[in-house]
Amino acid sequence: MGKGRRYDGEPKLNMKKVVATALVFIVIIMLIVLAVKYASSPKTKAGTNTKKIANSYISVYTDGKWGVINSLGETVISPTYDAMITIPDQTKEVFICQTNINLDEGTYDSKAINSKSTELFTDYDKVEPLQNIDGDGIVYYDSNALKVLKDGKYGLINYKGKELLACEYTEIYPIKYIKNSFITVKDNQKGLVDNSGNKIIENKYSDIQALTTKYADGYIVKNDSSKYGIINYNKRQVLECKYTEIKKIYGSNMYVVKEGDDLELVNEDREVILKNKFKEVISIDNNNLIIKDGENYGIIDDKGETKINTEYQYLEYIIDGNYIAKKDNKYGIINIDGTEKVAFNYTNMTYMDKEGFIEADKEDGQTDLMNTTNFQTKCTGIVSEINDTNSFIKLRVGNDYKYYNFQLEEKTSKDVYTGNTLFLSKKDGKYGYVNEKDIVIVDYIYDDATEQNNYGYVAVKKDGKWGTLDQNGKVVVEPTYELMQNPIVSFIGKWHLAPDINANYYTDTKE
Repeated sequence: MGKGRRYDGEPKLNMKKVVATALVFIVIIMLIVLAVKYASSPKTKAGTNTKKIANSYISVYTDGKWGVINSLGETVISPTYDAMITIPDQTKEVFICQTNINLDEGTYDSKAINSKSTELFTDYDKVEPLQNIDGDGIVYYDSNALKVLKDGKYGLINYKGKELLACEYTEIYPIKYIKNSFITVKDNQKGLVDNSGNKIIENKYSDIQALTTKYADGYIVKNDSSKYGIINYNKRQVLECKYTEIKKIYGSNMYVVKEGDDLELVNEDREVILKNKFKEVISIDNNNLIIKDGENYGIIDDKGETKINTEYQYLEYIIDGNYIAKKDNKYGIINIDGTEKVAFNYTNMTYMDKEGFIEADKEDGQTDLMNTTNFQTKCTGIVSEINDTNSFIKLRVGNDYKYYNFQLEEKTSKDVYTGNTLFLSKKDGKYGYVNEKDIVIVDYIYDDATEQNNYGYVAVKKDGKWGTLDQNGKVVVEPTYELMQNPIVSFIGKWHLAPDINANYYTDTKE
């Protein structure tokens, strides 16, 4: 191309003006780019940011068939399977399908597929999840290991197909209520492994049980002579197999065992601390033992001295020498000296040890929530939810909901649902939604409603039926679902959580 020319008679260029003009154009272009970027950034009406939704997979059921959707409500596996598709880890694209089910013979095939319906881990004859149940009765699956069958023997692989444990066992199964602890059976002898395939106990015992509900406390093992011992999680034989019984009690490095006809308290050095000083031990905390004689509870120390007479209907250790106690069919709190700390006015009392507060139920159906510092009641109502993920309590007080952290300090819904775009609001007896700036997004027209769930949806109730809105407040499904059997109402698009929340699947049935 020819170079441009300046015609004779035209004024010479002022370079300062040229540079200044160019800078102005650059600034204008930058502002336009920023404006476009801002306009195209994810927003909802009234300027609310969108909710970040982690990618996950959920089983769905419709018209007698099973499939899979993702957390956006999009179909991943079309509902074409006769049996429920199990998703042991919702963050992983590994779906377990059962086929050729024969209920009469109790047989079935089990395989893993991905989102393209491609079969995974085809070197194995069967792939199954490792299902367990926690202390609250909630079913869960191990998130690291899968059980596989090859040539009639079981082993473990991870979710990428890497072998964790060779297929050389006649059975592998979890210990109920205990995480990361799997019994293996080989040559009719039991052993123990974790979910990485590490061998904790060799296959040389007739039985293995968890000592407590915490795997770190160790395991009771039984040899072929029907004698019991203890092996801890570090593979050390703490107590040799010489006892006729070992109670499922542990505390302060002490165990309750039966040797012959003698009921003993022994320590990890295998020293006998107490012998025949109690009929039954309920728990060990510090140097004190809650004991039971007939139907009555009391406390002794590790020297056998009585601290609390066996005159209570129930005792449970809380913290710092304090105990939940029951007498005359009412619950209260006492300390190790027998001093009453909370009057015996409650129908039930529960120490939420993981969360760090006490629930005390009253005759009128309300619950007092107490701290563990001085056992003061900080709030009262009907407990609707205890959310360990976001560390808050949802309490129904009168006709409204209130929120508290685990220190029992009152919070707002915006404090506890920090990633939400819609927040439940009530006005004149009706429910609607506002954004984080308290701008009304959904008018107050609903009889009942829920907070936004992890998938961005809210459930709304009108004229006795439920529907759902998306994170913009737009109607996805008009209130047409009755859901009278559902303890929890939650939607992902058109799908709602099934009544059996333990099954953990969504459906589009109207009932």
